[in-house]
Amino acid sequence: MVDPVTDGPVPGDDSVLPFAVEGLDARGRVVTLGAAVDSILHRHDYPPAVSRLLGEAVALTALLGTSLKFSGRFILQTQSDGPVHMLVVDFETPDRIRACARFDRDRVVAASAAGADSPEALLGTGTLAMTVDQGGYTARYQGIVPLDGRSLEEAAHLYFAQSEQIPTRVRLAVTEVLTRDPGRGPRRSWRAGGLLVQFLPESADRVKQRDLAPGDAPEGTVVPPVDEDDAWNEVLSLVGTVEDVELTDPAVPAETLLYRLFHERGVRVFERQPLVERCRCSRERVDDMLKSFTPEERRDMIEGGRIGVTCEFCSSHYDFDPADYDIAD
Repeated sequence: MVDPVTDGPVPGDDSVLPFAVEGLDARGRVVTLGAAVDSILHRHDYPPAVSRLLGEAVALTALLGTSLKFSGRFILQTQSDGPVHMLVVDFETPDRIRACARFDRDRVVAASAAGADSPEALLGTGTLAMTVDQGGYTARYQGIVPLDGRSLEEAAHLYFAQSEQIPTRVRLAVTEVLTRDPGRGPRRSWRAGGLLVQFLPESADRVKQRDLAPGDAPEGTVVPPVDEDDAWNEVLSLVGTVEDVELTDPAVPAETLLYRLFHERGVRVFERQPLVERCRCSRERVDDMLKSFTPEERRDMIEGGRIGVTCEFCSSHYDFDPADYDIAD
């Protein structure tokens, strides 16, 4: 389904809006993506099902990457046996994001025709890795969770339960809209949105979570339940009312959505964090990469007397003379 026609850029697009609901000890972020995600998805001309899935991954990465308090990168990557066997989204502080997907087109088309193109069906069995890279001599931090039958939302919930141990709820949505393009008439464009909210009370006792069942526990072991905090239950109930269209509708700014959800408790918003779709590749970076290969590996790259490299993220093509690397065809 395509939403009504919109008139180009929307105020608040391509940004993340942090917020706090002090009355419920909750904090979070809302992301609204317009031109940035549309540029990523249209550049590659992905099948619609792949575009929706990658759009969700971009929204999730924006929500998580903009929380970094230092210069660095946040990388989300899936590897799985589904029709979409890899997603990569790379966020570089403070605002640059890029993304790409690898998939089996025939399997995607067949899955869509059979109505089996839900995120969990497209991903299949595999892993979701989230990597924080501060660069320099700082070690990377990576959290990995299984994708087995899970959507990106569900995998994110498991990641926070295991790695961060912070009660967290994530909502993601992607859609197409019709946008008026002066001189060319209406065109379809992609939009994505997301909401992340976490329970962060001052008292650590109020953030107790249910323990994950230990894999080596004797058969029949019962993990004692932990009652959810009333404030967090209220947050979950409110977030559970959010519909996909509220996250992607150009007529529903993030502030409006937050007011709808939390006005009875009071919600405070902070400065927006802008996002831009921009690749990190350059001729110099590709040259450095080529120099890291052996002469034999570079020789195998020669086609038609040249070495050509195309960036998977932005599709930029770089052409090199093998003679610059002391090899010849």
